[in-house]
Amino acid sequence: MTSLPRLYSGMQPSADSLHAGNYIGALLQWKELQSSHDALFSVVDMHAITVPQDPAELREKTRRTAAQYIAAGIDPSSSTLYVQSHVPAHAELAWVLNTITGFGEAGRMTQFKDKSKKQGADATSVGLFTYPVLMAADILLYQTEVVPVGDDQKQHVELTRDLATRFNARFGETFTVPEPVIQKETARIYDLQNPGSKMSKSGESPAGILWLMDEPGAIKKKIMRAVTDDDGVVRFDRAEKPGVSNLMTMFQVLSGRSLAEIEDAFAGRGYGDFKKELVELVVSEFSPIRERATALLDDPAELDRLLAGNAERASAIADATLDTVYDRIGFLRRAR
Repeated sequence: MTSLPRLYSGMQPSADSLHAGNYIGALLQWKELQSSHDALFSVVDMHAITVPQDPAELREKTRRTAAQYIAAGIDPSSSTLYVQSHVPAHAELAWVLNTITGFGEAGRMTQFKDKSKKQGADATSVGLFTYPVLMAADILLYQTEVVPVGDDQKQHVELTRDLATRFNARFGETFTVPEPVIQKETARIYDLQNPGSKMSKSGESPAGILWLMDEPGAIKKKIMRAVTDDDGVVRFDRAEKPGVSNLMTMFQVLSGRSLAEIEDAFAGRGYGDFKKELVELVVSEFSPIRERATALLDDPAELDRLLAGNAERASAIADATLDTVYDRIGFLRRAR
């Protein structure tokens, strides 16, 4: 019997709720891929502390993110869903990989350059600089073959591939060299108030972000007030009609209808009717997720128990890889 290809992905617990971009751009893909892969999904809380965090809030956001993973369809009995910091091998392998990563190589990472420019040198941590190396450790620990990522993370996976190849060349075959699976452009969701920017937890206006945990009233208000244009024609054109095209992408994914079918269905009907039907689709999709996540969060001890069990499964794989790495680089192993 052929084993399933290994897959790894994760998201930071950087808000109380995941948003429509996370759900459509990542979680729906994860849900589909978990049936055809040996999948590991992590709440990457170690990545989250590259910027200041309130400890109590970080713990709560970590639980809430894990609950939303499950509520959105990630099955913790078949996939391995765990919290990154519950597996110490992530930090240990990251240190080893830091020692074979060039300073200039790390400095060329686009996300670091963008974020450090915005924050300024004094407010930028060394952790943010080495963030891609920790991401490489996340992936390589599990002998990952497939990494589903957006375009903005592709450079980090390329660094991961380079580090795996470099380590293998210096110390012998140790790591699987992973392949990125880039999400399709149609899966990218943009800010409702600023459709030129990807929907983000750090968006400029709360009105531009559809949260998975939003009540139906909030969803309706945000969609009905979403930026469109003046011509009233429901037509997909990212360049000329970014706001309408963004809403059409959501409609397409949640309804299963093609863009052409959506255009035909709303020909001559204007944006009001289109937005009302989109509200119904989003509420129908998000409400069961919100209810399931809330139920999970009402029993935090049981959720923590589930995550601990999954962390043990992840650790069994990660520790075996780390033992091999330590042996290959020449660390004297402690007598047992």
